[in-house]
Amino acid sequence: QVQLVESGGGLVQAGGSLRLSCAASGSIYFSLYLMGWYRQAPGKQRELVATISAGGADKNYADSVKGRFTISRDNNKKTVYLDMSDLKPEDTAVYYCSGSKIYWGQGTQVTVSS
Repeated sequence: QVQLVESGGGLVQAGGSLRLSCAASGSIYFSLYLMGWYRQAPGKQRELVATISAGGADKNYADSVKGRFTISRDNNKKTVYLDMSDLKPEDTAVYYCSGSKIYWGQGTQVTVSS
C-alpha cells in the first residue's frame, strides 16, 4: 500500500515563505514517478501547481506561481518538496502531492493572510 503524507502547511502572512514536504512510503518505486503538487481553494477546482520528472531534471509550474515556487525531490528520501515564497492571499488552499496522479496525499492547509 502506498502512502503520501504532506507536511509543512500553516498560516503565514503575505510575502512570507513556507516549505511543504511530501514523504512516500509503501510499495512505490518513487524514483520512477512523475511527482506533482496540486491545490484546491474553497469553491474551486483542484489545480496543478508544479510537477517534477522522475529524475528531477524537468520541472513545470503554473503561471500563477512561476518565480515564487520551486519544486524539488530527493529520491533517496522518497520525498518531494515545494518551496513557496512571496506568498499571496490567493495562494490559500489545501495543497496535495501526487504520484503521477495515481497516488494522492491527504493534503495540507496553507493559509496566507493579508
